[in-house]
Amino acid sequence: MKNSPITRIVVVGGGSAGWLTAGRIAAEHQCASSDRIQVTLVESSNVPIVGVGEGTWPTMRSTLIKLGISETSFIKECDATFKQGAKFAQWKTGIKDDFYYHPLMLPQGFSKGNLGPYWQTTQDTLGESFSHAVCFQEAICEAGLAPKSIRHAEFAGTANYAYHLDAGKFTQFLAKHCQEKLGVKHILADVNGIASHENGDIQSLYTTQGINIEGDLFVDCTGFKSKLLGEHYQVPFIPCDDVLFIDRAIAVHVPYEHDNSPIASHTISTAQDAGWVWDIGLQSRRGVGYVYSSRHQNDDTAYERLAHYVNQNGKDVFSQLTPKEITIHSGYRKYFWQNNCVAVGLSAGFLEPLEASALVLVELSAAMIAEQLPANRQVMDIIAKRFNDTFSYRWQRIVDFLKLHYCLSQRDDSEFWRDNRDSGSIPESLHELLALWQYHPPSDLDFTSNNEVFPAASYQYVLYGMGFKTHLEPQQRWFNQNVAKQQLAQNQKARNMLVDKLPAHRDLINKINQFGLQAV
Repeated sequence: MKNSPITRIVVVGGGSAGWLTAGRIAAEHQCASSDRIQVTLVESSNVPIVGVGEGTWPTMRSTLIKLGISETSFIKECDATFKQGAKFAQWKTGIKDDFYYHPLMLPQGFSKGNLGPYWQTTQDTLGESFSHAVCFQEAICEAGLAPKSIRHAEFAGTANYAYHLDAGKFTQFLAKHCQEKLGVKHILADVNGIASHENGDIQSLYTTQGINIEGDLFVDCTGFKSKLLGEHYQVPFIPCDDVLFIDRAIAVHVPYEHDNSPIASHTISTAQDAGWVWDIGLQSRRGVGYVYSSRHQNDDTAYERLAHYVNQNGKDVFSQLTPKEITIHSGYRKYFWQNNCVAVGLSAGFLEPLEASALVLVELSAAMIAEQLPANRQVMDIIAKRFNDTFSYRWQRIVDFLKLHYCLSQRDDSEFWRDNRDSGSIPESLHELLALWQYHPPSDLDFTSNNEVFPAASYQYVLYGMGFKTHLEPQQRWFNQNVAKQQLAQNQKARNMLVDKLPAHRDLINKINQFGLQAV
């Protein structure tokens, strides 16, 4: 059995995680034109899709290209729009005009030097936020503009971008594409049992429909239930609720006031007294939700906060909108690959959606499985160890980055924010970085792993957006002021030009639906 080849891949569970993983493996191994590798996805028709994850990262563009998907078709079929980053409102102090951006572009001249120290020493005279001073993308977003024009080819743009999408429509779109174009076999059945080999590997799955599904590698995409890795293999779940307090979400679909209403080209995250509200603009509606800590706020008050955000005219919002309640168990599995079973998506873990990490973790997992698919059972354990080490590190770094948003807040209007600043709720790894950054501005040298999820620039945007100060000693003021001034001037020039040049987001989406983008 050690030398038996790995040729039959069984993905258990659909949703975006299941279909992205099945499609990524099938595309990598050309299953549509070769029978060397067989990819089968089995899912129940009785399990509803959670539907979380309407925000993506720029990595989704590469994923769509790998899957052979047209950007025009994706935008049309998935109610998709462009995302250029996130706007964090009322996180620092809680006052109305308090906001900063985490754009999807690196600071101007980031490869040439770190503008953080120069900006910090001149911010009083510049009068600009860090994200505005070093990146033109904030101005584009504030003006409601798109990251590209209709003249750009598919997946190309003036500014870096990701997408907002309808998770349900995206799943249907992927399912159709994977079956018709990539050679993925689809079985609708309810898994109700597992047969194992003597070494503990999964041999086959039993279903209530009487279908026996054999495989060499099983991918668990069964959602929060984690039917294979969690229930069958009993891999422990590591909770993070002592660090990340969010454990509830209420989500609604909010219609636009008019057909031509502007579409925000960024995620809007507005802090509340016990959590925050997300606001995502799709073509036909907005996806709005309130995530909060049930330890700090009861459900009735949470509904009041969401109703106030959605409609401040005092109307009965929920008589017109149907809310969806989601329970969030923040954490991840102790390991993700056990024997011949690997978990992807919610079955591996879940963290609050503050930085849209759910889908990118699916993409990264699917890519590693596809590109490092074990040739035989003998090498599988080696690849499994590498996978476990890689994703344990990534989950821990994401926890740190999410906590960073909370522990730097100056808000003092509720126990929620005070508790988030409590030293005992901050991971030791983040304590260490914060101690370093008190005297050294964040740089890529602070992160020595090849498996980082967020670059140093992302930490800079959050740190300086939240008012963090790096105390520079005289000998540390080594930066070339002329170069720094030149880079900031270049950013200002690009900002002024692009605000006049780029189209409104809604206008570009309308043109794409009418004419399409030039195919690559």
